[in-house]
Amino acid sequence: MPALRPVLFVPHGSPMFALHPGAAGAAMTQVAAQLGTPRAIVVVSPHWETAVPTVGFATRPETIHDFGGFDPRLYEMQYPATGCPEVAAQVVNALQTAGLPVAQDAQRGLDHGAWIPLRQMFPDADVPVVPLSVQSHLGPEHAYRVGQALAGLAQQGILVLASGNITHNLRDFMVVRMQGGATPAYVQTFADWIHTHMAARDVPGLLAYRQQAAGQRAHPSDEHLLPLFTALGAAGADAQAEAFFRGISDHVIAMDGYAFH
Repeated sequence: MPALRPVLFVPHGSPMFALHPGAAGAAMTQVAAQLGTPRAIVVVSPHWETAVPTVGFATRPETIHDFGGFDPRLYEMQYPATGCPEVAAQVVNALQTAGLPVAQDAQRGLDHGAWIPLRQMFPDADVPVVPLSVQSHLGPEHAYRVGQALAGLAQQGILVLASGNITHNLRDFMVVRMQGGATPAYVQTFADWIHTHMAARDVPGLLAYRQQAAGQRAHPSDEHLLPLFTALGAAGADAQAEAFFRGISDHVIAMDGYAFH
């Protein structure tokens, strides 16, 4: 098997994924082991949205429990990774060199889109972590361009970890959570469409995902799919995407994860 590049798109599911990682969690653990130990991790989570790309410089980023109404055990979980101002400065420089505006945040911690997959993949919290925000109002092309700016980091032993979900319809999730029900057809339809276009590396098609009816239902807003485009950009033009896991959680969350060779 060709070597993995240090770029991944991983699912973070609902907060309950931290307690019940199942097969998706096992696959994430395995792919992390194949990568080895990175020098640092730049994590892109849809739960940190800002006007311009913003880089976290905290030396001890707090574990943010940015959700309510879930199992009390979740609020006791901590992910005590250190930050890495040196790598954060590299991220800032890479974005600036690409002509992108950039801001710094000295206090930002790790939201659940970051610490839940990190805890599954690097449970000892022994790799420094630098959070990077998303700009949902600027769309997929901007997210892809951010990824392109980060491509050089992957050549330096820095893992670009993009966290999101292939489908994310919060209304459908709440309905199923309260009332039960079957998986809507659009969930598998859209996950299959993404898989086909990822395998073909059809970047223009992927960036135009909202032209698909299933895409609009799968993502009423962009933010949970934007990290996928950042991963695509960071992996480089000649990278081949491979799904290391495909499956559905809670009836409406496609948990597919992608690694790049």
